[in-house]
Amino acid sequence: MVTIATSEKKVKEFNFIWEGKDKTGRAIKGEMRAAGTVVVTSTLRKQGIRVTKITKARAGGKITDKDITLFTRQLATMMKSGVPLLQAFDIVGKGHSNRAVGKLLMDIKSEVETGSSLANAFKKHPLYFDSLFCNLVAAGEAAGILDNLLDRLATYKEKIQAIKGKIKSALFYPVSIIVVAFIITAVIMIFVIPAFKELFQGFGADLPAPTLMVMTISDFFVAYWWAIFGGIGGGLYVFFYAWKRSAAMQHVMDRLALRLPIFGEVIRKATIARWSRTLSTMFAAGVPLVEALNSVAGAAGNQVYYEATKNIQNEVSTGSSLVDAMMATNVFPSMVLQMVSIGEESGSLDAMLSKIADFFEAEVDDAVEALSSLMEPLIMVVLGTLIGGMVVAMYLPIFKMGQVVG
Repeated sequence: MVTIATSEKKVKEFNFIWEGKDKTGRAIKGEMRAAGTVVVTSTLRKQGIRVTKITKARAGGKITDKDITLFTRQLATMMKSGVPLLQAFDIVGKGHSNRAVGKLLMDIKSEVETGSSLANAFKKHPLYFDSLFCNLVAAGEAAGILDNLLDRLATYKEKIQAIKGKIKSALFYPVSIIVVAFIITAVIMIFVIPAFKELFQGFGADLPAPTLMVMTISDFFVAYWWAIFGGIGGGLYVFFYAWKRSAAMQHVMDRLALRLPIFGEVIRKATIARWSRTLSTMFAAGVPLVEALNSVAGAAGNQVYYEATKNIQNEVSTGSSLVDAMMATNVFPSMVLQMVSIGEESGSLDAMLSKIADFFEAEVDDAVEALSSLMEPLIMVVLGTLIGGMVVAMYLPIFKMGQVVG
């Protein structure tokens, strides 16, 4: 007896943009996902459409965390409304404006159609779905409450997205002003100051010290502008490259970020809010504490809190209470420790952690508003001193000449 084993090879599909005419001769167009142009043509012919043009669609833009957050909310909403899982993927995938997101969702749908669990389908795309996302989906599938878990996951991602946006907005304003100030200073040094220098050469008198100093700096800018811009650009590239790929560099920079004046406290509060929100979401979903802490470490967003969470995980796995393990790290304020202790004793740890997250998110909101109010006058003073100082230095010889003439 001979047994022949056959394996069904999965057919790769692509997005195609088509144009054609319907039975009435009206020109129509659309997009379809299929294995090839022949499939598109035959499918549309069955619908009474005569195809005139088919082109393969480009992959689309970059998939952002905002796209994944929006998809999670849409999927949760549709599943709560009773829409079947595969149909929900179809609706979201085909209706998304970003083709890259549509392709990703159709790939996940294909995995589920071939018998894979939703969590395993997500795990095949770790660039977009982290371990926390996959663990929560797996917990929802196992308990039969996938719609509830997706709703909780969507809420979690929306809150994390919001707090990231607040931190970025707090940092964007001063950074953008510094960049604009540097560009303006460079333009003045390279183009404006040399014109004044030519004017002053005919004075035949000694120039004031501030004017000479500004002119010397201008000469350096004119002679080595390529080295200045190249050095700053190259230095920033090397810095961020090393920051992303070196754990030691990340640890140093994250520790330094927490110690920054004004900004450090905002970053610390945002990190604690994210840490608490993540652990609350995992714990409420029924994920064991030790396993949940593994996902929390990755979602902390700060190397100092990542290492602290790993230490907490080790302590908890050997029988220590969560609050004792957190206390040993010395990175959590006493208020957080007290609320975690109450949550452990009362059996409502997830609710307490959620309240901690709410509190620190509100603190970040207030701190960002205060920062905006504080930074505006501070930046105006710095810019006024820098630009105004150069202007005064270049006009001093003219004022001096006016006094002599008078």
